[in-house]
Amino acid sequence: MPPAVTSRSAGGVRVESVVTSGQFCLDGGCWDVDNNVWIIGDDQACVVVDAAHDAEAIVAAAAGRTITAIICTHAHNDHINAVGEVQRVTGAPAYLHPQDRVLWDAVYESAPDHELADGQVITIGDVNLQVLHTPGHAPGACCLYAPTLGVLLSGDTLFRGGPGATGRSYSDFPTIIDSIRERLLVLPAETVVLTGHGDPTTIGDEAPHLEAWIARGH
Repeated sequence: MPPAVTSRSAGGVRVESVVTSGQFCLDGGCWDVDNNVWIIGDDQACVVVDAAHDAEAIVAAAAGRTITAIICTHAHNDHINAVGEVQRVTGAPAYLHPQDRVLWDAVYESAPDHELADGQVITIGDVNLQVLHTPGHAPGACCLYAPTLGVLLSGDTLFRGGPGATGRSYSDFPTIIDSIRERLLVLPAETVVLTGHGDPTTIGDEAPHLEAWIARGH
């Protein structure tokens, strides 16, 4: 069952989540992970952000609403491995930044339905989700910013305590630091950061630690 609503717009759009479990596999290794799958919508329709591991649980969390889009923050297998089944059940189109096709193609033979682009706006109900291209954890990694909700869906770019991992193929530490500094830490301090794994945080809680992350390195 999704937890309590994180935020709600005047028009009733709310953010909910379901946690799914599976494996992240890359560079010949696999690790057990729990993923936050975010569902944003009103009583009629919703979008799914990062369809991970368990399509049945994701569709159930949508609670009979029309899923209008499956938005992929990036294409590591643990964030997209339920996309195909959710699409089969619901017919919802999948969105992915084109620079992450190298990762997508390791999981699926067919292309995503639509490309994400920096500055693109995806609307659900009375809420606009602004696409921020934030490479580093993956080449096409994107975050979704909803100003009217005061939330940022950060995928694996920013977590409580620092940047996403950059020690594997197709990732780069200086790039993720630039993305966080230039695209995320400039958002209002009270912005709630809803992450791809683990607990939420805020921009204000994370911003003071940037230099420490840089000194720590990847």
